[in-house]
Amino acid sequence: MEDLYRHFSRGVRFYLCRQLGPQELDDKVHDTFLIVVQAIQRGDLREPERLMGFVRTVVRRQVAAYIDSAVQKRKEQVGVDSGFDVSDGRSNPEEDAIAQQRREIMIRVLRSVSRRDREILTRFYLLGESQEKICAEMDLTETQFRLLKSRAKARFGELGKQRLKNRNLAPGILRRFPGQNH
Repeated sequence: MEDLYRHFSRGVRFYLCRQLGPQELDDKVHDTFLIVVQAIQRGDLREPERLMGFVRTVVRRQVAAYIDSAVQKRKEQVGVDSGFDVSDGRSNPEEDAIAQQRREIMIRVLRSVSRRDREILTRFYLLGESQEKICAEMDLTETQFRLLKSRAKARFGELGKQRLKNRNLAPGILRRFPGQNH
């Protein structure tokens, strides 16, 4: 176990530190080590030559769990002035213009993808149809549907990024509010 710990602790330590910061780093490395050792003892690692891939998977899951835990803690903590902000709730003309530009770009991008991609994206995301209904009507298996939807989203995202790059969306906004991310 000492050899195993020495073998992977440096890489795990570096990855955890890079992803989560140096706080409680030793504890996080130790927790990860215990999870790996317990999995090995239970026989969950069926192919010993894939140990490092298994360790990588455990570390990624640990990072995700720590992040999820931090998010939950933040949600539970109420800020001092959280109840004092009063907002109109209505959008202003500038926000309306940006939303309209985004809608136009999305419509153009949607029109530029293949008929099948457009049908899947429109039916699932815009019309809210269930996966089962779409699969039945388009004669797809669940796996085919997930794969087609995933690829359609990726193509839509890439084309949308290209359109946004080619068209400077609301250029005056960023100049008026430097330092704010929009």
